[in-house]
Amino acid sequence: MPEIVSLVASDGSKIEFEDKIIAQGSVKDVYFSVDRTHAIGFYRTPQDSVSMERLQNIVGTYRQQIISGEEGEYWRQVLCWPESLVEWKGLTGVVLPLYPENFFFRSGKYAGKEKEGKWFTSAKLKNRFLPNSEKGTWLSNIRVCIQFVSAVRKLHSMGLAHSDLSYKNVLADPQTGRAIVIDLDGLVIPGKFPPSVVGTPDFIAPEVMETRSLANDNPDKKLPSIQTDCHALAVLIYMYLLNRHPLRGGKIYNEDPVIDEELQMGREALFIEHPEDKSNRPKVEYLKEYELPQGDVDKVPYTVCGPYLKEMFDRAFIAGLHNPEKRPSAAEWEEALIKTADEMIPCSNSKCLQKWFVYSEDTNLVCPFCNRVYRKKLVNLEFAEKTPDGNQVSSGYRLAVEKGHNLLKRHLEPADWVKSSGDKPLASFLRLFGASFLFNRNAGGMFRIMPDGSRKKMGINSLTRLRDGMVIEIDDNGKTVVITPSVKSHIKKE
Repeated sequence: MPEIVSLVASDGSKIEFEDKIIAQGSVKDVYFSVDRTHAIGFYRTPQDSVSMERLQNIVGTYRQQIISGEEGEYWRQVLCWPESLVEWKGLTGVVLPLYPENFFFRSGKYAGKEKEGKWFTSAKLKNRFLPNSEKGTWLSNIRVCIQFVSAVRKLHSMGLAHSDLSYKNVLADPQTGRAIVIDLDGLVIPGKFPPSVVGTPDFIAPEVMETRSLANDNPDKKLPSIQTDCHALAVLIYMYLLNRHPLRGGKIYNEDPVIDEELQMGREALFIEHPEDKSNRPKVEYLKEYELPQGDVDKVPYTVCGPYLKEMFDRAFIAGLHNPEKRPSAAEWEEALIKTADEMIPCSNSKCLQKWFVYSEDTNLVCPFCNRVYRKKLVNLEFAEKTPDGNQVSSGYRLAVEKGHNLLKRHLEPADWVKSSGDKPLASFLRLFGASFLFNRNAGGMFRIMPDGSRKKMGINSLTRLRDGMVIEIDDNGKTVVITPSVKSHIKKE
């Protein structure tokens, strides 16, 4: 039996763990606490004064900012934040909460292993080794992205950069749509604590890759920062949703594989779906069967992600690939992902592995993953704000109405998604006899605007059939939001 080690942590708590290494990272050996509620990662080498000050800030000031306030519980779920420090045999250890059970594979060949993001971002791994039950749906993978993006947005709002975002440092559970960001003990605090790593291959920003051979004191050397996090974040989202890397295409930059890698991911980096320069598009004839269909950008182009995410990818991999200041922020990614989730509709093909796809204005609505035609009437809500002079200004939000969808406060007044994620639904949507209905659950000031301009109260617990061109107003704290349903029929007529 392993020896039980008992220590007192920096916050005064007692930590007991078995003297048995259960995992090893690049710089730490990891042990489990006796009660299996925590993991303790000991650095293999003594930490210098700068590293110790960084760690003390992370488990002290910054941790307090994370756990305090009404959002603290949410941040604890998406950020595996170090809780305290311990010393043992002259080495420093970081005490971390153990990940919830859903972040470990439950069955099959990899039962008990962590659900690193690599399993869900690589077509090769996903198609060859994961059972369909572990893959989730396209909607649940969108929700996974929302969670880790919101975690990164929180770090950036605090002035912190992760510095090593990758599929190894994001754990995902597509079955539940949950994610958690790990390895937070190396956070970069600009101007105070420099990065300890340059990142993980596949996720290193081009400017960092291009200048990594320069001396650390060279003013031209680019180091990990919030801007390089934004590049890694875009790569992660692209890989989660499309299961391929946005820069690894068919172009050969140099016969020397080392130089080729440096050019492909650095100075000469080129988006594989660049609309004008197609020289880096993947060569489908060289792809393995298990890399398809995801590896074929003609069959599954990035436009399947919908207009909001297409715009973000264009900014990240075209305008901002070599111009860091033009990259979308984590907050912008979060908003685009939430808007996309609100426009998802279910595929009627029970054998479709993705199950959901993004609504489009096309008359012939087709699931891009299985080519099944959508043959229902679909209600799409358009949201607009009513100005004091009586005009309407689009809020930029739409909602594809499906059974089980809800009307939420954030649809009416876009705000912090985390703050509004626990709000009770204002209304729910039902489908009865082929028609869509709105059921008012919690909106006290909901009115239907009649053709003559009068307002008809839609009381709580009332049921209203949604018809094309109908106008509904909701007064919320003196603010009027206008909802206009658009009913489109995708029923094929013989």
